[in-house]
Amino acid sequence: MLTILFDGIAYGMLLFILAVGLSVTMGLMNFINLAHGAFAMAGGYITILLMQQWGVPFLVCLPLAFLIPALLGAVLEPTLYRPLYKKPHLDQVLFTIGLTFMAVASVDYFVGSSQQIMQLPEWLKGRTEIGQGQWRLGMGHYRLFIIAVCAVLTIALQFGLSRTRFGSQLRAAVDDQRVAAGLGINVNLVFLGTFAMGSGLAGLGGALGAEVLGMDPSFPLKFMIYFLIVVAVGGTSSITGPLLAALLLGVADVAGKYYIPKLGAFIVYSVMIIILVWRPQGLFIRQGAKS
Repeated sequence: MLTILFDGIAYGMLLFILAVGLSVTMGLMNFINLAHGAFAMAGGYITILLMQQWGVPFLVCLPLAFLIPALLGAVLEPTLYRPLYKKPHLDQVLFTIGLTFMAVASVDYFVGSSQQIMQLPEWLKGRTEIGQGQWRLGMGHYRLFIIAVCAVLTIALQFGLSRTRFGSQLRAAVDDQRVAAGLGINVNLVFLGTFAMGSGLAGLGGALGAEVLGMDPSFPLKFMIYFLIVVAVGGTSSITGPLLAALLLGVADVAGKYYIPKLGAFIVYSVMIIILVWRPQGLFIRQGAKS
């Protein structure tokens, strides 16, 4: 039981890092970016290809898996995304889902449709067992690494959004763009930095999740619903909400697939429906205007 809980927490933390960028763009920038999974796929493929073809160490690949999608996001935000900020949400959905299918087709053409296998370093392989019987805790070294990395990123995100000048400027730009611009805040630059950060986090999540989730061209479509569940259940007004939603989803998914394999997905969606009926706006609600 403890092992299932541990694996569920590791899975949930991974889902949080993958989905938090989408939560930021939807909640703070009021933009529905269904192409978010494509940035995660980019990070995963960057890591796998660098390790397989050039022998780049895993720990060196992780920063690159963040930086390259972040730079890609910084290029695409002013050129493709920004003109759609004022458009209806349906236009945003159609545009970004189109980008997702383009990314899937491109990866399938250039890399192939087969699932990519990531070879972890030796020090991340193996498992540590603690306790006996039903209270035995089996901790996979890589899942322990995922929990540690995601915990550090969560603390850094919470600090960055609540205690830094950039976080204050972002919240001001979200509440009222015209007033923020009148105060001397470069709203476009703030949104560009936010979008790039979200894209980079997605890429890092894809790199961390390549071994756990698998990596193939259908990755953005396969896990899009999980990202949306995290955002819908957790809300888009804080870091805490998506974190708790991701942990709940991770534990429910792992436990459901372990105890009732044929009903694993049913349990996840049931939990989502119950929470949304109870709190339609998500677990945490932030009052504020958007323009």
